[in-house]
Amino acid sequence: MTLAVPKLKSCEDCPIRYNAVCSKCEPDELNSLESIKYYRSYSAGQPIFFAGDPLEFVASVVSGVASLTRTMPDGRVQMVGLLLPADFMGRPNRDTIDCDVVAETDVMLCCFRRKPFERMIEDTPHVGQRLLEMTLDELDAAREWMLVLGRKTAREKIASLLHMIATRMASLKPGQTAQATFTLPITRETMANYLGLTIETVSRQMSALKKDGLIAFDDRRDITVPDLEALKAETGEQE
Repeated sequence: MTLAVPKLKSCEDCPIRYNAVCSKCEPDELNSLESIKYYRSYSAGQPIFFAGDPLEFVASVVSGVASLTRTMPDGRVQMVGLLLPADFMGRPNRDTIDCDVVAETDVMLCCFRRKPFERMIEDTPHVGQRLLEMTLDELDAAREWMLVLGRKTAREKIASLLHMIATRMASLKPGQTAQATFTLPITRETMANYLGLTIETVSRQMSALKKDGLIAFDDRRDITVPDLEALKAETGEQE
């Protein structure tokens, strides 16, 4: 783990300012957060937490992508989630974390010491309100993912994952709503693990989506989605 301070003059310059847990904060509330925050950066492949570690801080993902995985007693590993920019990491009022958290790309976190942050939730309505909204959004996403894993075809699963990442990345870029360009943050092997598919199936479906003009990519995993609505139509969620 390495410590780093981003080149941000203030919270107003933060790329996730209007999407993160602090998005509803007034200037005085941001000042209060400023007093308990610090930054940490991790290289791709570096663990951030291991399941059972003491939860000394909670954090917002400023940049990069991290994975959440759980390991069964017999050693089998399952990815259970992705943390994208503006997502919140950790759970207030819990002493430990229940998943392994690994940086899939270089990751920067805006960290808050857990105990002071818990007090802020009680004293600062805007922080507590936003955290509740994000928690409910996460619950909705988990229910949606049950549908993806349980009922969708391989093509629909791949389209759903790419559409989810693309729309999140587009939301962080003002004016980019119809299309998106991003670097795929996970390998095809990790995608297969996450979606319950084989690597061969992932590669075949990615190639099919590319052939149909729904995505474009090169060997460096740079993905372009020229039409987000067209990709969404392949998720099986439109009539």
